[in-house]
Amino acid sequence: MRLVVISGRSGSGKSSALHVLEDCGFYCIDNLPIGLLDDLVLETHNEERLKKVAVSVDARNLAHTFEQIQNTLHNLPHHEYKLEVIYLDAGDDVLLQRFSATRRKHPLTNDATSLSEAIDQERQLLEPIANIADLTLDTTSMSVHELRFLIKKRVAEKEGSDIAILFKSFGFKYGIPKDADYVFDVRNLPNPYWDPALRQFTGRDKEIQDFLSSKEEVGRMQRDIAQFVDNWLPSFIEANRSYMTIAIGCTGGQHRSVFMAEQLAGQFRDQFANVQVRHREQAIVE
Repeated sequence: MRLVVISGRSGSGKSSALHVLEDCGFYCIDNLPIGLLDDLVLETHNEERLKKVAVSVDARNLAHTFEQIQNTLHNLPHHEYKLEVIYLDAGDDVLLQRFSATRRKHPLTNDATSLSEAIDQERQLLEPIANIADLTLDTTSMSVHELRFLIKKRVAEKEGSDIAILFKSFGFKYGIPKDADYVFDVRNLPNPYWDPALRQFTGRDKEIQDFLSSKEEVGRMQRDIAQFVDNWLPSFIEANRSYMTIAIGCTGGQHRSVFMAEQLAGQFRDQFANVQVRHREQAIVE
């Protein structure tokens, strides 16, 4: 049995993620009391139609600490289930905007608690789950379509014990991705931005690819990053790590980081079945 737990702050996209998994054949339960997780495994692990189960958990039903529940699950026969915890989050300002736009009531607001206070309180309540998540997704700059695509490709279509790898390009001027496992800085590489004839293109265009491919230091950087990832991925896999997000940053997230993320993803697709690319500043995921 594969058990996927979806959690995160309200407004970060939990419902959308759960709907994607349901569309992909998972048996889904919304807002399950967390104390019932172990009973769920015991009751359903022998049913063929329930080989893939996804549940959403929010701050309202944390009657037990998640560490206690996880310990209970770990004491069950290992062959009965594989637990994956997916945690979604977004910046406070974005969550405020989303609630204002939809006019929804936050589950923790009341006469004495404002929306901003509820958002902060929810972060503190969910911190134990966030700390043990197998995969964290920062949906701050994602559209609902991007989120659905990533959940489908990285979670729903992940097979067996294969690790799902995401190479994410970004611009340092807009902040480092909060969901990155590793961050590599390529701002020292030649910058096509300073050539007016190249500025309009991105790292996905042939003009930029030709420019950067001709630079010896770019190739050396790619080989070094690939070697580092190659050296350490086996230890993560041995530790039952299911997901890895590798962020590549340049100044604006348009040229060098995009090129490097594309090159590395292409290289690792020869070794792993589930490799995705996301260009954060271009809102592109593939």
